[in-house]
Amino acid sequence: MFHAIGVIELKNVPKGVEATDDALKSAGVTLVSAHPSCPGKYEMILTGSISDVTAATQHVLSKFDGYVIDSSVMGRIDESVISALFGTEKSEKKGSLGILETFSAATCIKAADIAVKTAKVEIYDLRVSRGLGGKGVFLITGDVGDVTAAIEAGANYAKRDGMLSALSVIPAPHAELWDQI
Repeated sequence: MFHAIGVIELKNVPKGVEATDDALKSAGVTLVSAHPSCPGKYEMILTGSISDVTAATQHVLSKFDGYVIDSSVMGRIDESVISALFGTEKSEKKGSLGILETFSAATCIKAADIAVKTAKVEIYDLRVSRGLGGKGVFLITGDVGDVTAAIEAGANYAKRDGMLSALSVIPAPHAELWDQI
């Protein structure tokens, strides 16, 4: 059970490993994952109570300020975001398709959480960092109005810190496209 999660991305692997160790020692958090990501960045995901995740994240931000690319603390993250993050569930290939790409994993995860809480949509896929040059991308499905509203809400969040890369809404994807994504 994830109470809250914190995602922190750093500019290089050595400081990322050191920051992960410091985060784990600074508060009662549990490590969900920590690994190098493209291109030469380091990403960690922590979980625990909202206060512990916030404390650990703030500790890393203050000690490794010059190395941090992006971070996000999320309380009450939607379970579908967690499932999509770990690739344990995909929605059906139906309805409209919305795609949002960000310049960081932390922003992508938070934008996906905002999107699914905004409208009646399902996450089709969520990918962060690896194989994406350090970017994040999520795909959602549903009725075109819901998909549009959800993508706009996620994009508005990503725009605030200049982390929005691109977005698209496809009202009726071709069957061959569904087969390839």
